[in-house]
Amino acid sequence: MKRRTVLKKMGLTAGFFATTPTVISLLQSCKSDIKTWTPEFLSIDEGTVLTNLVDIILPKTATPSATELNIPQFIDKYIKNVFDDDEQLEFKSAFANIISTLKPNKENRMDDIPQEAYKILLDKHMLVKEDIDEEREMDPESLKMTTSEFLNSIKTLCIKAYITNEGIGESVLAYDPIPGAYYCGDLQELTEGRSWSL
Repeated sequence: MKRRTVLKKMGLTAGFFATTPTVISLLQSCKSDIKTWTPEFLSIDEGTVLTNLVDIILPKTATPSATELNIPQFIDKYIKNVFDDDEQLEFKSAFANIISTLKPNKENRMDDIPQEAYKILLDKHMLVKEDIDEEREMDPESLKMTTSEFLNSIKTLCIKAYITNEGIGESVLAYDPIPGAYYCGDLQELTEGRSWSL
């Protein structure tokens, strides 16, 4: 399978998870405390990396952080239950690359890696539309995800899970428990500028 096909398929998988009832039930089933959470698919080190990444991507502000809403648990279950074998291997390989970047000395523990190291990693590799992925430029035909492609996939999964979360939908976004009415008017007047919950 060509790299672009793999990446497109992974992008579509990440983009459409919110539309399926099964995946929404996966999100709602994530209720464990992050301190006692043991990943189902990821290794303990991969779970630590994921937890640190999502809390930097969506930190606690006036709204809950990603870990407070169990987003790492959801992403772990999502990879296990929705990704096919090739996608799972691709993510495992990308996690291994991130771990070796964060922890060049194998004797170190992932728990000892400072938050600043994760921020530096994201600052360097979280690309925006106009940025060039140097890893991809060096090897355009590679089937492996680059660090930037992987981190952007994590960001997409994190954000989509966050806005699909029941707590965010009911308390942060504009929420109508009985949808169906048609509202016409200024968004600022109707919802105080908030987007509608799914």
